Amino acid sequence: MIRKYPIGMQSFREIREGGYIYVDKTEIIHHVVETGKYYFLSRPRRFGKSLLVDTIEELFKGSKTLFEGLWIHNQWDWSKTNPVIHFNFAEIPYKEVGLEEALKIELTRNAGLVGVALEAKTLQGMFRELIERTAAGIGQVVLLIDEYDKPLIDFLHDTDQLEANRSVMKSFYSILKGRDGQIRLLFITGVSRFSRVSIFSDLNNLEDITIDRNFHSLVGITQAELETVFAEEIGSMESEYPDVIEQIRKWYNGYSWGEDKRLYNPFSLLNLMKGRAFMNYWFTTGTPTFLFEQLKQRKLGDMDGVEVSLNTLADFNTDRLNMASLLFQTGYLTIKELDGQLCTLGYPNQEVRQSLLDGLLNTYRESEITDSLSLVTALRRSLVAGDVERTVAALNGLIGEVPYDHWNADTESIFTIITVLVFKLAGVEVYTEVHSAKGRCDVLVKTDDYIYVIELKLDGTAQEALDQVIAKNYLQPYGADGRKKLAIGISFSSADRHVAEYLVKEV
Repeated sequence: MIRKYPIGMQSFREIREGGYIYVDKTEIIHHVVETGKYYFLSRPRRFGKSLLVDTIEELFKGSKTLFEGLWIHNQWDWSKTNPVIHFNFAEIPYKEVGLEEALKIELTRNAGLVGVALEAKTLQGMFRELIERTAAGIGQVVLLIDEYDKPLIDFLHDTDQLEANRSVMKSFYSILKGRDGQIRLLFITGVSRFSRVSIFSDLNNLEDITIDRNFHSLVGITQAELETVFAEEIGSMESEYPDVIEQIRKWYNGYSWGEDKRLYNPFSLLNLMKGRAFMNYWFTTGTPTFLFEQLKQRKLGDMDGVEVSLNTLADFNTDRLNMASLLFQTGYLTIKELDGQLCTLGYPNQEVRQSLLDGLLNTYRESEITDSLSLVTALRRSLVAGDVERTVAALNGLIGEVPYDHWNADTESIFTIITVLVFKLAGVEVYTEVHSAKGRCDVLVKTDDYIYVIELKLDGTAQEALDQVIAKNYLQPYGADGRKKLAIGISFSSADRHVAEYLVKEV
């Protein structure tokens, strides 16, 4: 029998009726709907949020046959159903007609599905009527709101429109307060955890389960689920990849929201199982231009190892964008270590690391040629071989396309960032501003056979850069290390926009 993979599919019915693979999440869904009432869940894109919401809808509609063979089939009272009101903000035309009008259209559509007539003309009035009349006529309402933050995320670059949409949303959700008797379940999903004050100020009973160990694996795929559900695929890949489990873990595992156990992004994993090739599938889901531009404006590069508090991760404030929080909520960083309320963030896996570094490198370079892979590969080979000449040639190839207006007195840090991003993408061990007894070096690179200390100067001389490395003994801490140690001074020319000269000395 041919195995079918539900890549990009969000319809539980289509998956079940079409014979696609479904990773059974119904036991934890049962725990959610039976132990609480008002929920909010944040997860990155392509993590299965929309499928989760659709599954909950089919459950409350009483679609018993769709759940045959799943854990919940014999645990649910199928004689009881609830009307479902389902908003998917990714599907409403807020860009075309405005958010308020788009919500009115969606309210009218939902009213038709449950057989309710709406008489009110205002947004709040229509929403109130829909809930009250549905609950009075059919029973307590299950209210599902998917991708709630889409009208905000899409306008992060447009402050006026973002604030207008936020005002509409705050007014929209305000009518939910005090409707306990009419609501059976409220479940809201999104990518970002916007400040509750700005959106959900009246929903003070909304339980945020984003970082909750009980619901950690509500979406995403665990290691146990991988090895059980995809045992056939893993077995067929073992002949080509003897360490296939470790390869899969390295490439696609690693997401965490405070739990020791790590999760896989379903989109990437399903693509791997179908194509049987280790590739970067994450990047194809969309390039977050705004995110990269924000990092560039702040002259930020590699964010691996940044430390933040749980309170910082729990809020996304557009007035004071915190890049660590934004990267965490969009899935580019995850919790690596948790010490009380302090989190150490890092890249979940190789796929995401490559996506962020490559996207950020191309943003800094502003190059029309967005594929840096060939030059980065050449740089890696030269570093491994200890060939400084070829290393500099590869750097020139990557930096030479930086636009002319970037070359000014304030951009030395920009070229340090670009250099570090290139080394990071090359897959070598690289550190920036490493402190020693007498100062700190710009870049430290380690390979199996070499340790490089690199000092960068803009419109200076290579001799000045090299002298600084030697005079301040940047390589002294590695004296006992058996690897060959090279001090390198590099001078960038703003007139010619390339490496003007470099000098190397073995220490």
